[in-house]
Amino acid sequence: MIIVIDALNKHQFSPVLDEMFRLRARVFEGRLGWDVKVVDGMERDAFDDLNPVHVVSLDDCGHVVGCMRLLQTTGPHMLADVFHSILDGEPPLRSAQIWEATRFCVDTKRLSGGRGRNTVSYVTSEVMIGAFEYAQRAGVLDAVAVIDPVMNRVLQRSGNAPVDYLGSAKPMGKVTAMAALMDCSDERISSIRDYAGIKHDVFLSEDEALKLFAWTAPVASGSAATPSPANRDHKPLSTLEKYFVEQMREARSEQEKQAVLDLIEALSDRYAVKERLLPRNGRTALANEA
Repeated sequence: MIIVIDALNKHQFSPVLDEMFRLRARVFEGRLGWDVKVVDGMERDAFDDLNPVHVVSLDDCGHVVGCMRLLQTTGPHMLADVFHSILDGEPPLRSAQIWEATRFCVDTKRLSGGRGRNTVSYVTSEVMIGAFEYAQRAGVLDAVAVIDPVMNRVLQRSGNAPVDYLGSAKPMGKVTAMAALMDCSDERISSIRDYAGIKHDVFLSEDEALKLFAWTAPVASGSAATPSPANRDHKPLSTLEKYFVEQMREARSEQEKQAVLDLIEALSDRYAVKERLLPRNGRTALANEA
């Protein structure tokens, strides 16, 4: 499930962005060994300060499991200012209708292999669909991405092969970097959807995303919770409500999640917690696949 976070709504999604930056740190520094800046467990760079668009995938329990950053090429961007040697002396792309896609990653610890929901393959396709569909609506015609040969093979076998490459592949630290060009066309989106078997709308509304993510947000012991749309009357959570949120956050299996939901149902009439805490269709969303 995709939420798009940009300059207009990032103030509502600070906790989601923090989890996204932590995922990036685990992937780029921890798993891939890139030379990136990590502070307080979060990977950020100067381009994150330029109000990019973040395409973020949440799983059925509200955890960030995938992301991609989209940045306009009319200003500073990685291909122009970091990986310019790939271009072999050619000028960087500059167009309001060409965006740069970078910092793509998925959470291989939360996601399984194979095909189907909650898999690496599914979330990879979901993020790509979200990015291309969002870019289309913004009038973008093409996307350029700095990738490595492994990601290039992933794109080729998932119905998302680049239409062309810019410059030539160059060694960059521990990896080889190459610049791939992809059109934001209906045909490309349909090809990715067909490969992944995704027929539905992948986007969550802002309210839906905030309510879903609220289940994973830590609640400080002895302090009032920050109001969010998960609290439908926007009042601080009570001690009991904090307990429910904490139990759902700590749940490690479908049975444990279901037990929390059943307890909320059982106590809802007496303590009026169900309507404040459960998102719409919460039972379906949270009791499905872990």
